[in-house]
Amino acid sequence: MQIRDMVFIFHLKRWAMLVAVFLMQTCLGGLYGWSVFVPVLQKDYGFTRMQTQIVFGLTIASFTIAMILAGRLQLRIGARLNGLIGGVLFGSGYGIAVWQQGQFWGLVMGIGVVSGAAIGFGYVAALKSGMLWFPAHRGLVTGVAVAGFGGGAILLSQVSAFLLGRDIGLLDIFSMVAFGYGGLICLCALCLFRPPESRAVPVPQPSLRKLLYDRRFWLLGLGIFSGTFAGLLVVGNLKPLGLAHGVLETTAILSISFFAFGNAVGRLTWGWVFDRIGYRSIPANLLITAVVIPAMFLLRGYTLAYLGFAAFVGFAFGGCFVVYAAEVSRVYGLEGVNCVYPLLFLLYGISALLGPAFGGWVYDWMGGYGAAIWLNVAVLFVAAFATWSRRRDMVLAEAELAEEA
Repeated sequence: MQIRDMVFIFHLKRWAMLVAVFLMQTCLGGLYGWSVFVPVLQKDYGFTRMQTQIVFGLTIASFTIAMILAGRLQLRIGARLNGLIGGVLFGSGYGIAVWQQGQFWGLVMGIGVVSGAAIGFGYVAALKSGMLWFPAHRGLVTGVAVAGFGGGAILLSQVSAFLLGRDIGLLDIFSMVAFGYGGLICLCALCLFRPPESRAVPVPQPSLRKLLYDRRFWLLGLGIFSGTFAGLLVVGNLKPLGLAHGVLETTAILSISFFAFGNAVGRLTWGWVFDRIGYRSIPANLLITAVVIPAMFLLRGYTLAYLGFAAFVGFAFGGCFVVYAAEVSRVYGLEGVNCVYPLLFLLYGISALLGPAFGGWVYDWMGGYGAAIWLNVAVLFVAAFATWSRRRDMVLAEAELAEEA
């Protein structure tokens, strides 16, 4: 085989893999369209607002916990098999929810636990695959790879809203998700090719004990917890938040797509930003989130403003899934994506359990979301100040690790 043919095959595999990663993440990211199901679950199945958010939050918590196992397992079995496991589990989880006829514990076990775990397997398989094939542009390629995850809610929410409007039952929609999404994830996993050789320089991974005493790890943890806590409180309650602030129901549903669009664009943009300013993109992301969220709700009843700020919150939220992963890969090496990033991602899982449920609890208790929103803003400003004040230490630590490697 001539060198020209080998180069052609290399690039063909690389771009086919990137397309497969994008499609896989689009299926997995449908979970952010969850709020379109909230009114149906309340009206037809007797769920409380808090119960709907428990399912949503548990899905993300299971996702983050499963990433730890998936990351370690991927070192042994590779990304392709990890992705196949994710596809099978994803379809099975929604199948359990249908089998249990939409009962609360059926959704908790099926969507919250099983499909949530599936996302962890698929996510880590896709994330590292992109970094391996494009090591010189980790921030941007991470943004491209997970942009599908951010935009997945557009597809699921709009299609689901259309089907619900045509009197298609919720369980029928769950069946479509089980077979359609589960099957597509499996097909995409087959395209997660391994590069001929890794150009990454191995970086020794810290033990769990050493990592827990690593100030850099906890500084990144504070950032990812604060940013995702705020974003998840909004996305988990996006439709009811809009209704509570005086917009029409069609606008409230459309805001899910605006959030998802902003999320997808944000992941691409923040990847590009990270490649240029590095760690400094983290406090910048937190500060933008702290400013945008209260502005979204101060303009009560303005349709265009609500949609625009929903997109802007999604834009800031999407950055959380690029800047931290890229920073981990730079500080701890590519193997850190398997070993360190899933542990950091646990803090996202904790915010998933607390953020949406906290918003639902505040609404059930106080009849509004104001207290939850302003508490979020305070946490974001604290995290932005803390991460910015330590920026010099983080940049110096990156330089020292680069010299050691």
